[in-house]
Amino acid sequence: MAYTVTPTKFPDVLILQPQVFGDARGFFLESFNARDFAQATGLDIQLVQDNHSKSVHGVLRGLHYQIEHAQGKLVRVVQGEVFDVVVDLRRSSPTFGQWDGVRLSADNHLQLWVPPGFAHGFVVLSESAEFLYKTTDYWYPAHERSLLWNDPELGIDWPIDFAPQLAAKDVAGLPLAQAPCFE
Repeated sequence: MAYTVTPTKFPDVLILQPQVFGDARGFFLESFNARDFAQATGLDIQLVQDNHSKSVHGVLRGLHYQIEHAQGKLVRVVQGEVFDVVVDLRRSSPTFGQWDGVRLSADNHLQLWVPPGFAHGFVVLSESAEFLYKTTDYWYPAHERSLLWNDPELGIDWPIDFAPQLAAKDVAGLPLAQAPCFE
């Protein structure tokens, strides 16, 4: 099996450790293989868009989701380190409004599968970080929403001791009580 799969507190959110082959020259890993992903996770997904962002230390991106055209995301870091967070926005879920987080880095090669129905975001812990994510649907700006990253109702324990750098849309994020959610 090309992936070792570790569940998170949410049964649908998965941490994937790809098999890494390394020697004195460096390393090789297969970052995605649809057949192996399906075998390891039981999910048959179609990825339609590949995104790459670079951010400096202290940038917090999120918590983002699309209320229509909801996206599943397979995320990873290829340079630096981030603390990656998901929030369950499915009202019918027993874990609605709860969050979980994991450190993703170029060194640990971990990937996170974020299914549709979750808000997603991360904060950069290293000097900079390059973040890659593949999505199951296209980006539709009209349907994108931002959940307030520091909503006290969520109680996310961001591992930071500084005020993060935020985009205007993230400053204007809605608290959970006012945010459009999934059924």
